[in-house]
Amino acid sequence: MKLGLTAGYSGKNIEIPWPLIKKAEELGYDSVWTAEAYGSDAVTPAAYMLARTEKIKVGTAIMQMPARTPACTAMTAMTLHQLSKGRFLLGLGPSGPQVIEGWHGVAYGKPLTRTKEYVAILRKIFAREEAVTFHGEHYELPYMGADSTGLAKPLKSILAPAPEIPIYTASIAPAGLTTSAEVADGVIPVWMNPERFDLLDGPLQKGFAKAGGRSLKNFDVAPFVSVVMGDDLEQCRNAVKPGLGLYIGGMGARDKNFYNDYAKRLGFEDAARKIQDLYLSGKQGEAVAAVPDALIDQIALVGPKARIKDRLEAWKEAGKNGHVGSMLLGCRQPEALEFIAEQVL
Repeated sequence: MKLGLTAGYSGKNIEIPWPLIKKAEELGYDSVWTAEAYGSDAVTPAAYMLARTEKIKVGTAIMQMPARTPACTAMTAMTLHQLSKGRFLLGLGPSGPQVIEGWHGVAYGKPLTRTKEYVAILRKIFAREEAVTFHGEHYELPYMGADSTGLAKPLKSILAPAPEIPIYTASIAPAGLTTSAEVADGVIPVWMNPERFDLLDGPLQKGFAKAGGRSLKNFDVAPFVSVVMGDDLEQCRNAVKPGLGLYIGGMGARDKNFYNDYAKRLGFEDAARKIQDLYLSGKQGEAVAAVPDALIDQIALVGPKARIKDRLEAWKEAGKNGHVGSMLLGCRQPEALEFIAEQVL
């Protein structure tokens, strides 16, 4: 099982956690991952990190697909792949309607259809076997719509082929997991209980079957795992709760919140409803306080060293079983990065 580090989102001012990234590289971490919402983008920090590191891979978790054409993303990925000598990992996701339609001003569309079409076009461009043509519901290459000039022609990338660029998609919903297993090289679940792989297994196996016999042996399940190490367990848990409260309570509409649905599948139905009710009624503080300690204990590594070491056994077992290929740690403590590396690597 490999270890990764999440650099996370930037606030008003971009802050790249250089000491942590360099520490992770020295400790043998496999990757570090950037993010984007509607502030800083995921690509520029990734390029900056690749330029200032030597061994560690850098991925995007995630690049918003509707914000970029497939060809634009392919150009970016192939450029970073060459400049970094193969250290770039391409993470994609549909994002959500609020960001895509509210910020980018384009239709959200059908996320699963978009993902399949997007990845199919990327694969064609990366392979560089022929000029690219594609006719789908979301994308048409060359574009020959009623408002086109009629001058378009199929093109082939100028850059050398790069079919080896790994493609990850972010997903937690069953249909999204199936799509990821069908078309991608890995999936990034926002959280995961290492002892509940059954929630992922069925959808993933369905996708593998659609792809014609693929399996977990060549597919990376790479969940985000929050890490807060300290003697005060309650304080450590409280550091994780705001993010969970936001996602479960307010990341989406009442009847369309994938994170809320996922929390319910993890066994926290009543808590998920309560958190959402509180959050959507403007009681964000109460929503955060309502995040169950038990949920945090399942999906995160929190508390004293001995407690984290004990919980790591479940993750290590998941790694041995092929259920987890990479743990992408959300951590801002160098000592915690080192401690986990000692236990896992």
